[in-house]
Amino acid sequence: MRPSLILVAALTGTALGALAGRAKAEDASWGCQVLLCAASQNPSWRGVAYCVPPMTKLIAAMKEPGFSWPICHEAKAGKPGRENYEDCPAGTTVGYSSQGDGGWRGEPDQCIKTVDVCRSPIERNAHTRQSGMTIERSFGNGHDGCIQQVATPRPRRADPYFFDIPNDQGVKERFWFNLDH
Repeated sequence: MRPSLILVAALTGTALGALAGRAKAEDASWGCQVLLCAASQNPSWRGVAYCVPPMTKLIAAMKEPGFSWPICHEAKAGKPGRENYEDCPAGTTVGYSSQGDGGWRGEPDQCIKTVDVCRSPIERNAHTRQSGMTIERSFGNGHDGCIQQVATPRPRRADPYFFDIPNDQGVKERFWFNLDH
């Protein structure tokens, strides 16, 4: 059995055991229902009939003023986190495509790499066209502007929300999920 299925089964048992012997998952608190459904990986929560009502309720509640995320205290997972973007590839750093007034930076939606573009302009131009890179700025450090920062769009996560759920040894495992699909 896959480790994630074991974890979900353990969480179900923990949540249900804490409910003084009740045997139905439907009797779990809303926070535990959301946690169990969000942790469902294959299929995702949308493919589990039991999960559609509590997750639909969650999505509707998130639009209301004063929304507070339902917590499953028995699982010790807390509120979920959210990361909209994947990590940048090795050799690049996170960058920002826009900067507003007062030094405010927009979303960290770029991956930036500093390159020496004078080594092979033909190779650079071909690579720039193929990958959609845009050159942001040049530095004149004795190479007449050969050192440039190349930006690529940072990939968005398909599943931007996550729960860090402790397993039976207390080690947290991350479960990614999406509320849009």
